[in-house]
Amino acid sequence: MILVTGGAGFIGANFVLEWLSGSNEPIINLDALTYAGNRENLESLDEDDRHIFVEGDIGDFTLVAKLLSKYQPRGIINFAAESHVDKSIHGPEEFIQTNVVGTFRLLEAVRAYWTGLQNDIKQNFRFLHVSTDEVYGSLAKDAPAFNETHRYEPNSPYSATKAASDHLVRAYHHTYGLPVLTTNCSNNYGPYHFPEKLIPLIIVNALAGKPLPVYGDGQQIRDWLYVKDHCTAIRLVLKAGKVGEVYNIGGWNEKTNIDIVHTVCNLLDERSSRADGKSYREQVTYVTDRPGHDRRYAIDASKIERELGWKPAETFETGIRKTVQWYLENQSWVENVQSGAYRAWVQKNYLERTN
Repeated sequence: MILVTGGAGFIGANFVLEWLSGSNEPIINLDALTYAGNRENLESLDEDDRHIFVEGDIGDFTLVAKLLSKYQPRGIINFAAESHVDKSIHGPEEFIQTNVVGTFRLLEAVRAYWTGLQNDIKQNFRFLHVSTDEVYGSLAKDAPAFNETHRYEPNSPYSATKAASDHLVRAYHHTYGLPVLTTNCSNNYGPYHFPEKLIPLIIVNALAGKPLPVYGDGQQIRDWLYVKDHCTAIRLVLKAGKVGEVYNIGGWNEKTNIDIVHTVCNLLDERSSRADGKSYREQVTYVTDRPGHDRRYAIDASKIERELGWKPAETFETGIRKTVQWYLENQSWVENVQSGAYRAWVQKNYLERTN
């Protein structure tokens, strides 16, 4: 069995669902259920004995050590993180606690467990750390995409704390011999994405008749990766990745933010048109830009394709259609995640910018 941390969040939940759809190997799922962690994402597994859910924090050394001792997993995949740049600007301390201190305590518990393993079990154990392309900083429009040797230049409290966690994982391999793997992914999108991020926020606001906030001039460029493609890549890295190596995972889909917004509006016009017959583009509202907003991210995913044979199955065109359709078909999920805390956050981050 494997241990997954942060498995009730967006990427983690998709991974758990994908894993159990194609394997009978059980998962222990450790998640603190912060605002973006949602048990409803895993509702289909409520009666599945292969899924063992534990509410708890990766920073709880005693709990993690107990789980490792009890279940003896052959591998760990660490999705657990605070992950929203805007939130890190408003409140960086939570990001330091989870992404830096939490990763450190998780590594300490895993190191103690791994040290006590014997023979082939110890040899085959893996710790896979899931990170982000944002640790590399920002790219000029015509600069080559980030590869695995690109210098770290994080520009937000979020990316700085993720960079710190990456360095800790690397250090535990080089100092203690812990068999680690690190992946750095581009912007994910797809089912179960919490509606604070661009694509689900645009879908949710459009259908509710609210403004569609676009930061600055909307020309920021991101590489977009369908979440299920990301999950297959992680599965492959866990299985065949070389210990100590970093693998960049990207979708080969560079798009400006405003192009993303217009694409989503066009799909909604096609599939759930406004009552007045106008386009959802009418709701686009340009708002004050995020402080220190990185201009461009782009992932060079040639290493994982060359060494492990992975490449994304979805184009952006196919993936975004599936994503919009999922949100249209799962309105009850959308309504349930928009708690009072979520509404307060949207008010704080977007309404103030508009004003």
